[in-house]
Order: sequence, then C-alpha cells, then structure tokens
Amino acid sequence: MLATAPDFDVLIVGAGISGIGMAAHMEMKSPNHSYAIVERRENLGGTWDLFRYPGIRSDSDMHTLGFDFEPWRHEKTIADAPSILDYLNQIVDERGIRQHIRYGHKVISADFRDDEARWHVEMELDDGSTTRLTANFLYLGSGYYDYDEAYDPGFDFGDFEGQVIHPQFWPEDLDYTGKNVVVIGSGATAVTIVPSMADKAAKVTMLQRTPTWMFARPAKDWIANTLRAVLPEKLAYRITRWKNIKMQDFSFKMARNKPQKMKDTLHKNIEKALGDDFDRATFTPPYDPWDQRVCLVPDDDLFKAMKSGKAEVVTGHIEKFEKGGVRLKSGDFLDADIVITATGLKLAIAGKIAVSHNGEPVKFEDRFYYKGCMFSNLPNLAVVFGYLNASWTLRADINSDYVCRLLNQMRATGTDMATPILTPADEAAIVEDDIFDFSSGYIQRGKHIMPRNSIEYPWRLNQEYVIDRKRMADDPVNDGLMTFTRAGANAQAAGEQLEAAE
Repeated sequence: MLATAPDFDVLIVGAGISGIGMAAHMEMKSPNHSYAIVERRENLGGTWDLFRYPGIRSDSDMHTLGFDFEPWRHEKTIADAPSILDYLNQIVDERGIRQHIRYGHKVISADFRDDEARWHVEMELDDGSTTRLTANFLYLGSGYYDYDEAYDPGFDFGDFEGQVIHPQFWPEDLDYTGKNVVVIGSGATAVTIVPSMADKAAKVTMLQRTPTWMFARPAKDWIANTLRAVLPEKLAYRITRWKNIKMQDFSFKMARNKPQKMKDTLHKNIEKALGDDFDRATFTPPYDPWDQRVCLVPDDDLFKAMKSGKAEVVTGHIEKFEKGGVRLKSGDFLDADIVITATGLKLAIAGKIAVSHNGEPVKFEDRFYYKGCMFSNLPNLAVVFGYLNASWTLRADINSDYVCRLLNQMRATGTDMATPILTPADEAAIVEDDIFDFSSGYIQRGKHIMPRNSIEYPWRLNQEYVIDRKRMADDPVNDGLMTFTRAGANAQAAGEQLEAAE
C-alpha cells in the first residue's frame, strides 16, 4: 500500500459529451470513487461550444446522440448547438457534476508509473504556468480531432482580397449580409452552413470537388413527440432511442448489402424536394452510400435554399483564386466576397497528450484496441472514439458503463491496476482488419496514427452498436485477458494475478 493516495481515483479529460457522460455514470454506478474533469476551454460542451458557425447542429438524432440515462425533451430531434449545450448544462447541474470541473486546464502529458499505480498528469493553465495532478485511472473524453489546427488543403489564395474563414475558427463579428459566399466542401459542415447563410447572403455557393450522398428527414420526430405525449417520459425516450438505433443499423446494412437500392431511395428523396429535373450528377458520388458518412438535410433546408435561388451546388476543381472570386478548371468563375474552407478536420489521438508508460512514450499506432475502450498492455486508461456509422454517444455510454464496472471490480479485489494483456505470441496470431475503410478524407489522412484492430473481438474498435452494447454489459470484466494487479506487480500474461512487489 502506498503511503499517499492519488489526488483522484479517476481523472476525466474533456468536459464535452464523453467526459460529462463518464462523470454521470460514475455518480450513478461508482459513487465511492473520487473524480475530476479537466477542460482546456472556459466552457463545457466540447465540439458544441467550440464551433460557432451559422446553423451548427447535430447530424445525428438526439435520441441517440443524447445519453441513455437522460431523456431528450426538446421537440426537435435534430438539435442546434445551443439546445445541446442546454442539455449538457442541465445534466451537470442536476447531477452534481459542475463542482468537479476545472476549466482552463490543458493536459500536456500523462505518465503511468507501475510502482505507484497512478498517472502523473501535467497541465498548462491559461496564464502559461503548469500544474500537476495524480490519478489512478485516466479517462480521455477529448474527442477525435485537433482543436488547435484544422486540415489545410494548401490553397493559394493568390489575388483574392476577400475574407477566408475555416468553420473551426469562425469570427464572432462576421457580417455576410448581401455578400457572395463560396463554401468549399460537401460534408456535414458545408451542408449545414449553406442554407443557414442563404437567408442573409446575396448568394451562397457550395463548391464540391466530389458529390456527397445526402438524406433528407424532418427535424421533428413525430413518433417521439407522440410517444412523449402519451407515455411516461423515460419509457417514451427508451422506445424512441431503440427505434432510431435499429433504423440506423438497418440503413447502414442496407447500404452495404444493397447499395443500388439505397442510392435509388436517396435520389427519390432529393427528387421530391427539388423536382424531377434536378441535376442527378450533382448528387451522385463515385462511391456507395456509407463508404463515407451520409449527410443529413433536415427539413429539406439545403434543397429549399437551392429552389429559392439563394444557394447552389457546383461541382468542379479550383484553378486559382482571383480578385473577386474563384476560377474553376472548367473556366467558370464563382463570385465570392467570402470563402469558407469547410475542407475537414485533422484527426488527433488521445487529445494530442504525450502519453507514456513508466517514462516510455506510448505509440498508439502500435497498440490494439481492447473492446473499443482500452489498449493492449496499457493499464488504467480508457478512451472514447465514437461510431463511424452511428451516434457518438452510443459508444460513450457503453464505454462509461464498462469502466465503472472495471473500477468496481478493482475496488472489490483490492487491486489498483487493470491491464488488457496481449502477449507477443497472441499478437503474432492476430489477423488485422482495417475498420477505417471509409473513404472520408479526414479518416484517410489520419489512418497512420490510429490504433490497430483485429478481425475479431475484443481487440478491435467494433462498428456494430447493438452487438457491442450486449457484449460490454454482459461479458465478465475478468475475462481472462484483463489482468488485475497491485502497485509494483509485474504480471506479464493474462491470468497472472501477482502480489505487489516488496
């Protein structure tokens, strides 16, 4: 037994959906464990506080982007950022979480020391000074992209004299009233920005190099609202949540198994909104649906803006930026006072924290995921990397629940280290799988830093929530791969439960 306890049993990094979710699960399921949340920004909310571009909203329904323990009460199931922040603020206030959040703490490094069974975490404060905390367990809810840098495609803006803005760094005072705006990109951000700016701008043009599959649906879920009116709130939420989970799963598998049928369905929805004379090529990517994430168009807002003449979608390649706009390789010229580079995010692993184990840097690209939650041979560390084909929070919920079970098992057995052991022999026998086979640019650009995946569970970041949910809840924590030891123990293989070193 060490002479002094760590500052906290669990240190949670990030006060966004993942971090707040973990704290809420701990309050319910591991209430005897101490914890703190450290957040680099001055507000909670993560993504939903960082991004400030017009119209920012969820691209998943809030009955699955919301937590399993807290019903979504708003009428709209496709929610804007302020509504999501209200939801998160309500949770931290009602569940006593706010007092555990430390703002303005940017985690720089974290080193786990076996002889102490604790993480030594160094943080930078807003004034440039540093501080340190120790914790037995580290939970990274820091997201999956670089907060400091966005993806830079290397555009040369040449003679262009207007404003150039990336959505990740949106200026608070931007006035685009009566101006021509060109939004470069065709992903979820561009599809959100274009109709949201169309009401004030003279014209908004979405310039896409490659089309994206789009799916229109109402922002309000009439089934959810009907159920909430006639059933107890929590029951109505559970039913709606499960309905949407099954619909997501069905749609994804339909796209994989019958891609042409899915293409026809998506085109029919667009035709219904734009008319039968719509330019099919503009909405026909060279890949199958769900080879990249399908973009949501709530209430046909993009299509309505196009029909009004206030917005258009142009497919082409940029030749150069000139005074007054963008010249395409086709020779066409797009007038622009403002260019918005909605060209994507830059992936980051572990919040760009310098993670080490006994002083040795951890290379996550050399580790295997364990149950989509932890990593091979790395003790007392869990992360959240959401689903590529479903809502982020679905993984955050099941990972939080699993970690609480793990913490409780450690407390019950008097151990303070939990390590998923992958022996060299077992690793050599693994057949690897590329679960990041989506053709999305940000995924492809970041694959070299991503952890490894087996074709078989548990050494993978699986992409089937319904299966994962059952496994994470039902499989024993002590599964023969997870090794529980005490400070200073030197277990080398699964099943070894060694005593602490003298």
